[in-house]
Amino acid sequence: MSDDRNFTIRLADAPTFGCRAGESVLAAMQRHGIGGLVLGCRSGGCGVCRVHVQAGCYRLGPVGRNHLSEQDQENGFALACRLFPEADLEIVAAPYSKTARTNQQ
Repeated sequence: MSDDRNFTIRLADAPTFGCRAGESVLAAMQRHGIGGLVLGCRSGGCGVCRVHVQAGCYRLGPVGRNHLSEQDQENGFALACRLFPEADLEIVAAPYSKTARTNQQ
């Protein structure tokens, strides 16, 4: 049985777009031709698609801790390539930060 849910994603300074259940926010952005985030590895290893989730429920796939610390994650930061909505989301692009990497070295 397929999951036909579709969530609404509001990204500051970009059009609202839909994201299918099981689809990452970054993949949905690409599917809809939405810009606004830097693209990198698309697998949680580079950290350039960093966002701050301001509202909504979601789950995260695996990410490199050198780009998204546990504290960042607890404070609502995520990598769009590993961000999977479970409800409608409101997000803003967050500047890439080397803070997590610096703290781990």
